[in-house]
Amino acid sequence: MTTRTDTRFPFQDAGLSPEQRADDLLSRLPLEDKAGLLFVGISVFGDPTQPSPMFPAPSLESTVSKLRINHIYVIGDADSAREFAQWHNTSQDIAARTGFGIPITFGTDPRHGFHFNPGASAAAKVFSQWPEHLGFGALRSEELVEQYGDVIRREYAAVGLRLALHPQIDLATEPRWARLNATFGEDPDLVAGLGAAYVRGLQGPALGTSSVSAMAKHFPGGGPQKDGEDPHFAYGKEQVYPGGRWDDHLKPFVAAIEAGVSQMMPYYGMPVGTEYEEVGFAFNKAIITDLLRTELGFDGIVCTDFGLVSDVEMFGAPFPARAWGVEHLTAQERIQRLFDAGCDQLGGEFCVSELLGAVRAGLVTEERLDRSARRVLIEKFTLGLFDERHVDPDAAELAVATPEMVQAGIDTQRASHTLLTNGPADAPTLPLGAGVKVFAKNIDGSVFAGCEIVDDPAQADVAVLRIAAAYEPRTQGFELFMHAGSLDYTDADRDEILALCAAVPTVIVVNLDRPAILTPFVDHAAAIIAEYGATDQSVADVLLGTAEPKGRLPIDLPRSMASVEANKSDTPFDMPDALFRFGHGLTYGG
Repeated sequence: MTTRTDTRFPFQDAGLSPEQRADDLLSRLPLEDKAGLLFVGISVFGDPTQPSPMFPAPSLESTVSKLRINHIYVIGDADSAREFAQWHNTSQDIAARTGFGIPITFGTDPRHGFHFNPGASAAAKVFSQWPEHLGFGALRSEELVEQYGDVIRREYAAVGLRLALHPQIDLATEPRWARLNATFGEDPDLVAGLGAAYVRGLQGPALGTSSVSAMAKHFPGGGPQKDGEDPHFAYGKEQVYPGGRWDDHLKPFVAAIEAGVSQMMPYYGMPVGTEYEEVGFAFNKAIITDLLRTELGFDGIVCTDFGLVSDVEMFGAPFPARAWGVEHLTAQERIQRLFDAGCDQLGGEFCVSELLGAVRAGLVTEERLDRSARRVLIEKFTLGLFDERHVDPDAAELAVATPEMVQAGIDTQRASHTLLTNGPADAPTLPLGAGVKVFAKNIDGSVFAGCEIVDDPAQADVAVLRIAAAYEPRTQGFELFMHAGSLDYTDADRDEILALCAAVPTVIVVNLDRPAILTPFVDHAAAIIAEYGATDQSVADVLLGTAEPKGRLPIDLPRSMASVEANKSDTPFDMPDALFRFGHGLTYGG
């Protein structure tokens, strides 16, 4: 590792406080460098001299050296922790040669689960693999979540990732919402406790040189989406509160602030039918300054969700700026609104020239930029980035995905399974007995140790069928990665599942990335078990009884779309006539 020892300037003196160092450096920075501090750019893992093949983004080298942006959101992955660490070091060398050598803060969305959605999450590759956050809601253990956050901290820091764009502490009160799987569930108190534990795991007792900075999102709670549509898209821009439960959605953020969370991200949505102006939360001064900063006392960094200023093209489709309620404003006027509201950084943007233009036009003062730039610099100094610019690739190889971490992830996958039905009490289907003949569909049959795998359901004692929760595929661009719309299975899918149930006793294993409507199957399946992100082997371990399902539902499961539509989108436990209630979960013991 390279330790910076040049102390020609006070900001290079590690003996001074982060605040003193930030004040000194800020006094020396030209306007262009101050502006660069207030952006979070995007880079896809790979050659830092080449532009992104996936997103409309310049090369990392150009982003850092020309635009002076030194917060980078990383997409993509390396083949090893060593490669990731080496890429980090090469990128930091580019920053060291630029201006005052401000180091890069590398950030990422979650990387320890199964779900891939560029711009929202990545499936684990070099890191240990755990269930999605909804699975932690099923286990209800703050101690486990804090341990998990500490694992993330150690793995991220080893390869140079020092900013987590998580936890997502929204409430899962709207069953159709595509981001629901990344929440801890619908109970405000449960989500508050688990979210705070997650922050403690990432940051420790206080933000410091061994911490990963946590960015809680999406303030003031992104769950109550009208009709469940997501505000990444214009048709989902409205956030509604038909039950008047605004305070429930705030509760997890209050807990995160008490836990010392370093950063906050407002969501895209605009509140409809409330006391607040109907503009996107990040543009809303009453939300960011009056509520978050003044009333709740948060003085950390507020980073906008990505792409609030510039229209781009994503995956071959137009992707307009999510400037809901202020679509009519110019780019510079949008920037003015964001900084007037109290935001510090513009996520996923590269429009430094527009910010500089806004300053020169008198829309944003340099003094206003200084307030946000100071917050950003204080965090960089607090994390120790100026003093330890590099990470150790040899140490990264040993610190990432250790056998203990991997096993802890597997154990959590298995434990989080939620047993919904299991046949008659006097003759339960699960666990499966040794030597049974298994017909396996959508799951690798080789994981069923001690069983005979057959190719014909007619020859089987039991079928094991893995399915996903239903959704309506969207048509283009970023929409393709969102599971949204109806929770009903299509007639064709339903008939296929029921035909297998009629042919042989069938165990249905359903991935609950959203609350599936399982009503057509409960009277026909031999057993139904839910998982929240699990390997085939983890599923088999639970079905065979070498591990036990310990999860309880962190959400209600609807009986029908009628009950979904009757559910008030902001209100926990409002599902009328639910098929399975929050907290339901059987055990093998009874």
